[in-house]
Amino acid sequence: MSSDSPSVASDAPSNALDVLLKKTQDKSWVTFAPDELSAVLSAFSPTQPVTVHTKGYLVLSAYCQRRRSEASSPDEGTQSISRAFDTPVTTRIADTEEKEALDGLTFLSALFDVDHASAAVIFQRDGTLEAIMDALDLFPKSPNIDIAVAHLLGRAAGHKTCRALLGTDHRNWLEWKSRQADNAELRAAAAVAMVKLARGSSADAAEAGGTPEQLTMQDDELAALMKGLVVDARETSSLADAVEGLAYMSTNPTVKETLSKDSAFLQRLFALIPRRKGATAESLGDSIASPLYGIVVIISNLCAYRPRLSAEEAQILKLRRMAKTAKDLGQSQGQAGEEGLDPLDDDDCVKERGRRLIKAGAMEALTSAVRATDSRAVRTAVGKAILNLVEDKDNRGEVLRSGGAKALQTIIQGFLPPSQPAVAGKIPEIEKEDFEPIQALAKLAITSAPVQVFGPNDGAVYDAIRPFALMVTHPNASLLQRFEAMMALTNLSSQSPEAASRIARADGLMNKVELLMLEDHTLVRRAATELVCNLVAGSEEMFNKWGGDKNMASKSKLQVLIALCDVEDLPTRLAASGALASLTASPDACESLAELQRERNRVLPILGQLVDPTVVSRPEADEGVEEEAAQLEPDPGLAHRGVVCLRNFFVGLQHKPTEMEIASEADRVGVVRALVGVVKTCAQSPSSPILRPAAEALKWLLEHGVEISV
Repeated sequence: MSSDSPSVASDAPSNALDVLLKKTQDKSWVTFAPDELSAVLSAFSPTQPVTVHTKGYLVLSAYCQRRRSEASSPDEGTQSISRAFDTPVTTRIADTEEKEALDGLTFLSALFDVDHASAAVIFQRDGTLEAIMDALDLFPKSPNIDIAVAHLLGRAAGHKTCRALLGTDHRNWLEWKSRQADNAELRAAAAVAMVKLARGSSADAAEAGGTPEQLTMQDDELAALMKGLVVDARETSSLADAVEGLAYMSTNPTVKETLSKDSAFLQRLFALIPRRKGATAESLGDSIASPLYGIVVIISNLCAYRPRLSAEEAQILKLRRMAKTAKDLGQSQGQAGEEGLDPLDDDDCVKERGRRLIKAGAMEALTSAVRATDSRAVRTAVGKAILNLVEDKDNRGEVLRSGGAKALQTIIQGFLPPSQPAVAGKIPEIEKEDFEPIQALAKLAITSAPVQVFGPNDGAVYDAIRPFALMVTHPNASLLQRFEAMMALTNLSSQSPEAASRIARADGLMNKVELLMLEDHTLVRRAATELVCNLVAGSEEMFNKWGGDKNMASKSKLQVLIALCDVEDLPTRLAASGALASLTASPDACESLAELQRERNRVLPILGQLVDPTVVSRPEADEGVEEEAAQLEPDPGLAHRGVVCLRNFFVGLQHKPTEMEIASEADRVGVVRALVGVVKTCAQSPSSPILRPAAEALKWLLEHGVEISV
């Protein structure tokens, strides 16, 4: 093939790869013919067009998946793939022809992207690394060889076993190439390799308890180099390398601050994301080398908060720091004790970074990324980023205006397992990271009206119920996520009776909520009770289950609500008494409450305490806390609910003996005095909504033999 026919030259491997792509669909396809292998090995050379690179990745990925599916173990699959490519790759890398060496180097880099385990085996073979570095001497004036070696060392630096082979000479060469100014693409590739090598070496040293080797080029210098490449880049490859390097480096708090304060850099970075799905987006993969993925990771890193630790996790971390302080007595005690707690990662600093990102257009970039690709890795990173941004309530309005809620719904629907009939003991497969976009959507639904989050279409509200319900019930969800999901569902339940009914029917939800109503954590218990209050008022099915139909199950539920009317937390008491105010409209619920009063003598005292805790005595079993109760201040909301509960309770009783018994007991515990006090207080405000039910309750008591003195 003559050198003056590049388009024709590129057709041959492209056509061969087209044939191979069809073969990969054939279950009988096992391996490559010699000409097919040659086409795959040369597919990743910079002399080939991007379309050939893409086809090469598809063929290589299909081959590796086929080999692994046929292997009896992961190790056997790794060995099978490495045997297929070892000799052809290493022979080409050591070839004295530049084209052959370039094919071998670029193929091994691609194999690291597709199947790193088998690539690592080839890289670690005796003589492979020497042949790679010898190529630099064989072709000293070839920028393509330099770039290919830098890329390959960067891929290898991401894996511990390969990283161990990279010594001072390799580091020095990378640093030298990262400082040259003649070739931006080479400079970027070398800088990325240095970053990955430095990060990996630090992790290896920390794991082994040693001190990592320090690079002469510091993080801020490397970050400035790659930031400059993003702002000034004219070649796609150097831009991709710079983004990849910053994706690694943006975990450093100092680098986070520097990047977030550079609005010109952020705007240039965000402009790289395609605004719609098209050819550019389609060619982007899931690896961190993908510019789209890297940009989203940078955004996520810049606005990431420190992990919220449980009490147990915080104690373990404290013990580890104490152990390290004891081990490193020669170091500053303060430095050792505060390791990992950089003040630039304090919540206030993270909030400021998030606001800068929002101002620079981060939300438009994130929503565009969701539209541009179906990549799970990209969408997972977007969900994490939006979750971090909505942690600051001041950002939530802009997130909604930028289409953040719609983007989150798209992400959630993409990975949510299909809805299937509930099977006892079967838990849907959802990873912890999958709850992050659901949690972000929940935060938006908590502080905004459903129409602002989901739009006027009721279907979007109904679609959100299942992921929120799963975040309440699934064992991989944290207690905070359950809490926020219940709060979001409480808000949705007020949208319509249909929404409330769908929430009440969600698989396993109400069983879990009933358990969470007894949770020791005050806020979680409150959220569960508030959800029940809204559902009882909005869903007929829920109303019947909780007291509208008389049975043992509803009686036990009423008992829980009565108990929650007597806890210290005011919002929980308001929610529980609100639910009772609704349920006591049912005569069956009133009969169940009468039975509970007869069995435990707690119903009337607790309802009376809602009206006025200063005049109603507690049941005899609780005399030890009567003084504490007497010190409680009456609350208008509780008083209103208590009066409605008492009025409904009295009027709803159907049996004369029960009525007389309840009337007498109400007088004995002070309920009558509490109701009289309400009427006296409201005498100056005839329009008060509490006056009529209080008067009706007193009238009922008078009719049942109770003497009332005003």
